Amino acid sequence: MTATADLYDERGEELQSVGLQFQDLGANTRFSGRIRTVRCLEDNALVKSILATPGEGAVLVVDGAGSHRSALMGDMIAKSAVENGWSGVVINGLIRDRAEISKLPLGVKALGSNPRKSEKTGAGEVDVEVTIDGVVFRPGAMVFADEDGILVER
Repeated sequence: MTATADLYDERGEELQSVGLQFQDLGANTRFSGRIRTVRCLEDNALVKSILATPGEGAVLVVDGAGSHRSALMGDMIAKSAVENGWSGVVINGLIRDRAEISKLPLGVKALGSNPRKSEKTGAGEVDVEVTIDGVVFRPGAMVFADEDGILVER
């Protein structure tokens, strides 16, 4: 994958750049793919169910509203994402089991970690436009992520 800095130099304003500082928490720090989305608050049932389906190289973007109260993904869900062919996960929220997740061949960007589990009621929305830090993530558009940050097709 082309570095995001070089990609931005090539494509410029065709791409949106996320200014919010995400941490690299998976073993793959460079990843890209078609966007799938989940909007949920402190409930990871939809995250779990989507990552248990064939990812075909997609990236799941989870808008957890930046909540730091509980984790939206742990090692079991991350392992499921790997087994199902997902390229990565971007979480506007937290993960848990970060030591285990750091060993998995998966791109994971999140705001940090918290050992507390989330709810599991299934509340939320799937494959809707989500906005994180003023950047719109549209299902089907491409997202590119590396150590420098995250770029999204307009």
